[in-house]
Amino acid sequence: MVETKTSADTKWFPEKRRTLKRTVPFLVIGLLIFIGYLYFFVDIPEMLTTIQHIDLFYYSLAVAVLLLNMLAYSLTWQYFLRPLSINVPFKKTFLITWVGIFVEFFVPSESIGEDASKIYLMTKESGENTGKVVASVLGHRILSMVVTLSTLIICSLSLFITQYELHALVSNLILLIIVGTAIPLIFIFLLFLKKDLTQKLVDLLLRFFTFVSRGRLKLASLRSKAKKALSAFHQSIEVLGRNPRSLVQPVFFSIVSWFLSVLISYLVFFSLGYPVSFVLLTIVYSISRSLQSIPTMLPGEVGFIEIVMTTLYIALLGPQAAAVSAAATVLIRVLWVWFRLPLGFIAV
Repeated sequence: MVETKTSADTKWFPEKRRTLKRTVPFLVIGLLIFIGYLYFFVDIPEMLTTIQHIDLFYYSLAVAVLLLNMLAYSLTWQYFLRPLSINVPFKKTFLITWVGIFVEFFVPSESIGEDASKIYLMTKESGENTGKVVASVLGHRILSMVVTLSTLIICSLSLFITQYELHALVSNLILLIIVGTAIPLIFIFLLFLKKDLTQKLVDLLLRFFTFVSRGRLKLASLRSKAKKALSAFHQSIEVLGRNPRSLVQPVFFSIVSWFLSVLISYLVFFSLGYPVSFVLLTIVYSISRSLQSIPTMLPGEVGFIEIVMTTLYIALLGPQAAAVSAAATVLIRVLWVWFRLPLGFIAV
């Protein structure tokens, strides 16, 4: 067993080094794009001066809230696993969640890298059928999307009722996110309800992968495994559907996770001496969170999300708040990306 582990480690490190070599150039490109944006649209010296006057007490609170957020996020998944009889200690679920955070940095789409790594590791750890694990991860992902979409709609309506004048860019993005999130949700629910549709889609994907592999993958074997996984998947969905009470805890912790996520932004702005409405912060968080699922080939969407957040803050708070908007964006992303990345590496 020692030889096997050593052999696996030997293969693992060169592969990770190659991944890092491929990632670094794209990371540099993303950072340069953001710096270029700051150069043309923000007073950089003023932004740096704003950061220098940060209240470390409130920023430290934001760090603590981020850790609590990860705890609530992991608990949401844990309470999806339990009704499906996937019995693993919460410590393992917590670690695998952190690994997913680490992997998403290297895969140019958050939902792909994080979810795929969680499915793979939880299947190996629990020994359960892949279909059951997929049901738990997909349920977690859908719940997060529903909570984010719901809060975005509620906050947008509250601004409309209070006759708050939204910038055209923000209004258009809100509409785009609502439509762009609702369509895949409807498609996913169709897959839940229509077993034949799911089978046809999976079979189509298997044929494609078999064609691409030029015969190295055996279609018959893959179909057999996929059939078992799909059967377990739909059985798991039925279990969750028959026990709506089992969804109470995941929903609760998902809402808590969302609240803590927005609270991080609130504390960062507060640490800069510039309190901002929770409603406005929710809109920026919901939009940027949704856009993170778009593949940009940039690790962790670095550069792209910073520009989106800064632009939205400026549009909502006004041009006079450009420096504090950029400063807050930098500090928020330091927590979400650069603070979580080494912790994810430790989990790996």
